[in-house]
Amino acid sequence: MTEREMFYRYLGLPAFGPMALDIVKAEGVFLYDSDGRDYIDMVSGISVSNVGHRHPQVMEAIKKQADDYLYVNVYGEFIHSPQVRLAEKLCSLLPSSLDSVYFVNSGAEAIEGAMKLAKRFTGRQGITAFKNAYHGSTQGALSILGNEAMKQAFRPLLPGISFLEFNNFHDLEKIDSHTACVITETTQSEAGLIPPEDGFMFGLRKRCSETGALLVIDDVQMGLGRTGSLFSFEHYGIVPDILVLAKALGAGLPLGAFIASKPVMDTLAFDPQLGHITTFGGHPLSCAASLAGLEVLLQPGLIGQAEEKGRIIEEMLAPALQNGIISSIRRKGLALGIDLADASKRKALLDACLQQGVLTDYYLFKHAAFRIAPPLVISREEINEGMDRLLKALASI
Repeated sequence: MTEREMFYRYLGLPAFGPMALDIVKAEGVFLYDSDGRDYIDMVSGISVSNVGHRHPQVMEAIKKQADDYLYVNVYGEFIHSPQVRLAEKLCSLLPSSLDSVYFVNSGAEAIEGAMKLAKRFTGRQGITAFKNAYHGSTQGALSILGNEAMKQAFRPLLPGISFLEFNNFHDLEKIDSHTACVITETTQSEAGLIPPEDGFMFGLRKRCSETGALLVIDDVQMGLGRTGSLFSFEHYGIVPDILVLAKALGAGLPLGAFIASKPVMDTLAFDPQLGHITTFGGHPLSCAASLAGLEVLLQPGLIGQAEEKGRIIEEMLAPALQNGIISSIRRKGLALGIDLADASKRKALLDACLQQGVLTDYYLFKHAAFRIAPPLVISREEINEGMDRLLKALASI
């Protein structure tokens, strides 16, 4: 039995019809398959590889930590230098009210922790999210997923969940004294990259403050430089009560975190003790990689280039827009949501992209749209190569 046959036979798959590329190497912005073909990664593994694949500084940190120790005990019992140094670094980059970090393994786990923390601190049970939002697939995260088709088969889910329309200012009045927290992205990713209208994030922050509800910002996809600032909420002059990070946080290894003030976070440590527990959360190898990845992101000019690189890609899409192949483009920094004029051609486009050797992907809740979100370290020459392949794919459908 070949590896491809074993892939289909023995692995649990999230959907039928995967790309099933047999990747044997990744470097920078390129992936290489077992047939020797290269693919330029224009989606960063869905905003994971912000510093590219196998960045030398990240690989050096991983190898050094592997020589010291791997797993030694459950999270929070021993002092792990990579955890401590990473937590301190993150807090130094955030507003002073976000000064306590709880490490987990993924974005969904970080959302679960944030939901529990909000309930524990406020003593309230209501949780509010937004329609067309995606926050993960675990039971709690699924409960706040703003799409009925993806969750109906798994009910009953958590009670006490309510949904608002993103960018609907009147809906903010539904946040009240029963609301433990409101969970949102600053830009709705899986809805096709929908930005907030002017004043909406400020209005949401104001309403949460008025009612005592905690504001939870999910920066899993749009954080860590993707929007042109280190954290996406910085664009809007607000500070969340809880910040959720994952994906690019691990620089290629599994890592998530929820971050709050120390007084808020400490409520998980008593009544009951062990209010939140994780075995592998904040694995020393992942934290070492994360710290190195942060150092790469913070190199002068890199995050600031996200806006310029995104603008270049947007301009290069102009011919496809003029020719009517695509109908609209939305962009925030180095993340783009592009609508096909004919939504039925999305599958054909993804197949054509594979034929041309460029990786893109679709959005969950906007069927006409596909995404571009390459590693932030992509060069101008690599942008040209990736877009040349993408435009050929677009022209072929």
